[in-house]
Parts: sequence; C-alpha cells; structure tokens
Amino acid sequence: MFGMTGIEAGLLVLFVLPLLLLVIVLVQQRSLRARLHRLETARPIGSGDHAALRADIGQALRHVAVVRYDAFGDMGGRLSFSAAIIDDEGDGLVLSSIHARGESRTYAKGVVAGAADTTLTPEEQQALAAARTGKRNA
Repeated sequence: MFGMTGIEAGLLVLFVLPLLLLVIVLVQQRSLRARLHRLETARPIGSGDHAALRADIGQALRHVAVVRYDAFGDMGGRLSFSAAIIDDEGDGLVLSSIHARGESRTYAKGVVAGAADTTLTPEEQQALAAARTGKRNA
C-alpha cells in the first residue's frame, strides 16, 4: 500500500483513523455549541412584540359573569339571566334575557369604562360588578 509494509499500514490506520474521528467529533461539538448559544440567547419575541401582545390581550373580552334570577314571581327555575362580558378596561356589553310564561326577551347594553350607555337593572349591575372584580357576589 503505497510502498508501506502491512505493519506500517496497520499502524497508520490505528493512529490516523481515530485522530480523524476525533477531529470530526470536535468540529461537530463546536458547531452544536454555537447553535445552542444562538438558541439560548435568542428571545422568542422582541420587547415591542411583547407589549403589543399585552395590549391585544387587554382588549380581549375575557372577564365574564352571569347572574341568574326569576324575573317574575309566578315562575321558578331562575330562567332569566344577565351576563356581563368586558375587557381589562371595562369595555364590553351586558346581555340580559328575561323569560316569562308566554315569551322571552333579550336585551344588549353597551359598556364603556365600566359604565353602561343605558340604565342597568340591579341584576345587570351585579353581573357587571362581578365581571370587573372577578368575585361571584360583588
């Protein structure tokens, strides 16, 4: 093999091949460390993106409370309800459904900064207060 004896060729393979493998492993290790460093230092979102996400979440209608009640004395089962659905600023709406024997009526009232655009019933006020505070009996 290129003017080498079998023993010389065997020694070459015995020393050069492991050395070559060691170099390959070290190069791969360095490459992986560089990738790991980039991943560890990379932020999933920038600070501007984080602020925009917080603003979007704040505008989500995520505070909800429902108050069930009997609108009329001759009916039971608490079939009538008022539901307040608002965002972090108190903007949203209050939905009320009044159930009677022969009919059912549904009303929607807008809410801006925690105040309704029309007069709220006591049940609607209770639902709105519960949605703003997160407490059942607000």
